[in-house]
Amino acid sequence: MNSGDTAFMLVATALVMLMTPGLALFYGGLVRSKNVLATIMQSFICLGIVSIIWVVYGYSLAFGPDINGFIGNLDWTFLNGVGTQIGPYSKTIPDLLFCAFQLMFAIITPALITGAFAERMKFSAFLLFTVLWCTFVYLPVCHWVWGGGWLGKLGALDFAGGTVIHINSGVAALAAALVIGRRKGWGREALHPHNLPMTILGAGILWFGWFGFNAGSALSAGQTATLAFFTTQVATGAAALSWVMAEWIFQDKPTTLGAASGALAGLVAITPAAGFVSPLSAIIIGLIAGTLCYIAVLLKPRFGYDDALDVVGVHGIGGLWGALATGLFASTAVNPDGANGLFFGNPHQFLIQAIGAGAAIAYSFVVTIVILKITDAAIGLRVPLEEEVQGLDLTEHGETGYTL
Repeated sequence: MNSGDTAFMLVATALVMLMTPGLALFYGGLVRSKNVLATIMQSFICLGIVSIIWVVYGYSLAFGPDINGFIGNLDWTFLNGVGTQIGPYSKTIPDLLFCAFQLMFAIITPALITGAFAERMKFSAFLLFTVLWCTFVYLPVCHWVWGGGWLGKLGALDFAGGTVIHINSGVAALAAALVIGRRKGWGREALHPHNLPMTILGAGILWFGWFGFNAGSALSAGQTATLAFFTTQVATGAAALSWVMAEWIFQDKPTTLGAASGALAGLVAITPAAGFVSPLSAIIIGLIAGTLCYIAVLLKPRFGYDDALDVVGVHGIGGLWGALATGLFASTAVNPDGANGLFFGNPHQFLIQAIGAGAAIAYSFVVTIVILKITDAAIGLRVPLEEEVQGLDLTEHGETGYTL
């Protein structure tokens, strides 16, 4: 047991927890004022739902003893045997602290999806969807990569969640946008953000928390954590800059929303690579991420799906690019525990990354659609049209965000 590593991971865990309220503010500012509290609530309540799931069976299924490379068993239900001793995933910190750190990842992942169906999903349907999605999508994919499952055994690199969190949630967001359908007036009326300063504040909290997200994934306060911290910063800054530059070229004006969105794209893209690439490679990953995600968002109307807050364009595309970029830029010169990527003489690693991303895309998309259909049949997914027009704050929660 190392007290320094334990202290570092306690702080990192708290930082990752703060990201979910940060996401709530980020999303809350992007919707219309009549839906601000309902949108914030969908993220915030994940702190409760997923915490209970994690203790009862989630941690066991994600990280418990492996069953055929697909899922963990139920030996650790109700955290049986998970305590303050050193565990199988933690060399210098308490097993329960590793469990807590991974819980924060599990909390924010379904919260990310909420941006796709903002302003139109019933709260009761959201609760059921979140329970089912965490159980049947997040936990298996998490086990595949980090819990001793088949992708981990194959050698897929995902330092802090490019596949597990961002590809997974981005693809689920696409499925949700397609199944639930467009908001009333989408494509015909201006559906502008109501509070961009709130969104910028949320983006800043996310950026701040992401240092715990990425550096904490080293699980110790050492060289790898330092590398992940630094690559996170420079990739994010580069992506914010490239998104704004692309926006300036294509739409004549740079925007604060573009800077915040670009930063988020950079955070997403560097996540799987943070502890495996050099700072220079991180800048390249970030520059490409900002431009690529901007183009993905720009093309959304052509495909005709209403991903309200651009989860697909930022998390789906950014996560996919990050996973593939790890297979290009990873280097054992900066982290001997990783692998060399294509640009460092190992094309096989790029193939492994592509297989991992492809498997997550296919599994998440199909199972998410099934879960949405089940939820719709059980209690209905969408609020009635008149309630959507009135706003979900009042109709779903009986409150309003602002009294002016």
